Amino acid sequence: MSLKKHIPNTITALNLACGVLGVVFALDGRVDLAFALMLAAAVFDFCDGLAARVLDAYSEMGKQLDSLADMVSFGVLPAVMMHRTMSLCTWYHGWLCYIPLAFAVFAGLRLAHFNVDERQHSSFIGLASPVAALLCASLCCFTAFEPLSALAQWCGTLWFIPTLALASGVLMVSGVPMFSLKFGKGMEADSKLKFKRISFLAEAFAIAVLAIVLSGSVSLAIALVCALYIVKNLVYAIFRI
Repeated sequence: MSLKKHIPNTITALNLACGVLGVVFALDGRVDLAFALMLAAAVFDFCDGLAARVLDAYSEMGKQLDSLADMVSFGVLPAVMMHRTMSLCTWYHGWLCYIPLAFAVFAGLRLAHFNVDERQHSSFIGLASPVAALLCASLCCFTAFEPLSALAQWCGTLWFIPTLALASGVLMVSGVPMFSLKFGKGMEADSKLKFKRISFLAEAFAIAVLAIVLSGSVSLAIALVCALYIVKNLVYAIFRI
């Protein structure tokens, strides 16, 4: 096997390393560092697929390694972050704090289903685990470091994080079709998919810039972009657009 065949798997391994290190920081209460490592994992998750397509270096091992890495970075890590955020922000240590850990179970089911479903190329069935993870983690980070804001006080209530974890988990294993931002052969020819992508990217850019300018918070910008993606896909599904 040539050296280029190992490049995508190396990038995927970096995704996994970020996820493992993020879990360590999350358990230590460093939600900010855990979130930064999740963002790094998301970059590596995007780059490994891009590298595999550019280098034509697809492999069954790479597919399985990618799912294992995503399980840690976008399943276990966000679940632990939500668990710790509840403890840190509400000073509550009862059974409700353990409900967010169910997010990891939903992520595992989502990733396992994705691996055996051959239909999910230009679109997904159910919410992709990285989007669900980034939504939950960004809100955790914003809640922990902007505690005086109205949104953070709402997110810091006893029921918000458990509800967020379960709702995003249900979306991951749902049958709701959601467009992908991946590029591949044939996808660019689909005018409807192209419109969905372009409109989302334009709106996401505007929302992110506005959020950063007005609040100075990158985590809030990411949360709003993820929420926009979910809402648009739900609208498309309901009205069969």
